[in-house]
Amino acid sequence: MEKTRPAPVALPEPPPLKLGVLRALARLAVIALLALGLHLIFVQAEGWIMRNEYDWAMPGLLLAVLVIYALLIAIPFVPGVEIGLSVLAAGGAGMAPLVWLATACGLSLAFVVGCTVPIAWLRRILTDLHMLRAAQLVGRFEALPHKGRVAFIHALLPRKYCGWIVKYRYVNLAVLINIPGNSLIGGGGGIAFLSGLSGTFRAPLAMLTIALATAPVPLAIWLFGIALPWG
Repeated sequence: MEKTRPAPVALPEPPPLKLGVLRALARLAVIALLALGLHLIFVQAEGWIMRNEYDWAMPGLLLAVLVIYALLIAIPFVPGVEIGLSVLAAGGAGMAPLVWLATACGLSLAFVVGCTVPIAWLRRILTDLHMLRAAQLVGRFEALPHKGRVAFIHALLPRKYCGWIVKYRYVNLAVLINIPGNSLIGGGGGIAFLSGLSGTFRAPLAMLTIALATAPVPLAIWLFGIALPWG
């Protein structure tokens, strides 16, 4: 694969470092507050379902929990697996297909948001933090078309050992979504968001990959009636 070397990109003058750090912390605080708010709503709704058996209210409440769960799992660094298992514990194994659907929808939402967020947003954050070499690299990447971006990333990696990361990126996306402890590297939502932000994935294939990657556990619970230890 031919190496792609885009021209340098002019960066704006970075703000004072303290101001840049405060901006970055403010952005993180907004995300954290959103995640916390959704999590509290989720916990309250789940607890109400576990404590009560008002049949007339169950469908609506379970649907609300699934919608909140889908939004929550789309947020980076949220441990989606644990939350998904909580939904299964609250609704039983019969909820597994709906949990799968909500998981796939939530992660697909994160991917779509990543696709719509301009990469300039990431470049501004790096500039605020005075990480100018990284910002310059992101700026060059931003100026490339889809095929050029794939080639650019491929050129940055040691081809002998890491070329497969780009070549088999859809397989790697599926693996990262399922790997234990992935919340440390952004969780399913963060992984899907960065995949969309990168611009190196085609949306239909990425969403199909997400749907297939999130299917095994909930479908196994549904098909084989695997009981959860706390359900």
